[in-house]
Parts: sequence; structure tokens; C-alpha cells
Amino acid sequence: MKILDRRRFFGVAAAVVAGGARAAGPDSSEAAMYGLIGRIKAVPGQRDSLASILLGGTSEGGLPGCLSYVVALDPTDSEALWVTEVWDSKESHQSSLSLPVVQEAITRGRPLIASFEQFIETSPLGGHGLQG
Repeated sequence: MKILDRRRFFGVAAAVVAGGARAAGPDSSEAAMYGLIGRIKAVPGQRDSLASILLGGTSEGGLPGCLSYVVALDPTDSEALWVTEVWDSKESHQSSLSLPVVQEAITRGRPLIASFEQFIETSPLGGHGLQG
């Protein structure tokens, strides 16, 4: 488990704006999957706008290596979002941060973020929709 700073976390969260899920490869000898789970607090009244930015690119084709990306409302806080990601590798995630669409999302979303309250890196083993 690793806590990351605000800039890195937003880069991580925004990395999938252009993405969408794609199926994992069938070869179980691939590098270990890489997961991220984060809670983002939007500035008051901006949660829906921030969610829209984070979800905006998910139907435009996948990001290479992105296996799953979910943005969810926090039912206990009207300003918070949870973002859960699974990548085929940490390297695929890192590479996605340099894509122009991701950089644009970072620029658009940054002013809508009040804080990053939790951020956890994981090593997914598999699950429904994932092959691991």
C-alpha cells in the first residue's frame, strides 16, 4: 500500500479519461496486474462535473493495458468520488499518463478537486471480468 501526493494521484485518476475496459490477455505469465483505488473530494458542487471529466473518454476506445476503470459516487459524502482501476502492468499505467487526452483531462479536472483523501496501490489477482 502506498500513499501518493495530489499531483500524482490526479494523474492516475485522469489517466483513464480516454480509456475504457478491454479484456485481459489469456497468458497468465504476463506481468502482475496493477491496481489503484482512490477517493477524490470535489470542490463543493462540482462532483458531477469532475465525474464527467473522469468518465468522458471511456467510450472513445481503450487505453492500452487498462483492464477496468470505475468511477463511483460515495453515498456517504455528496462531494466525494471513488475511482478504481486495474491495469495489465504498472508500466501500462505509467505510459498512459503521457497521452494528450490524459494531459487535457488533468488540466480540466485539476480545478475541480478539493482533496485526495485516500489512495491505495494494489496487486489484483483476478476477479469477474479480469483474467489473472
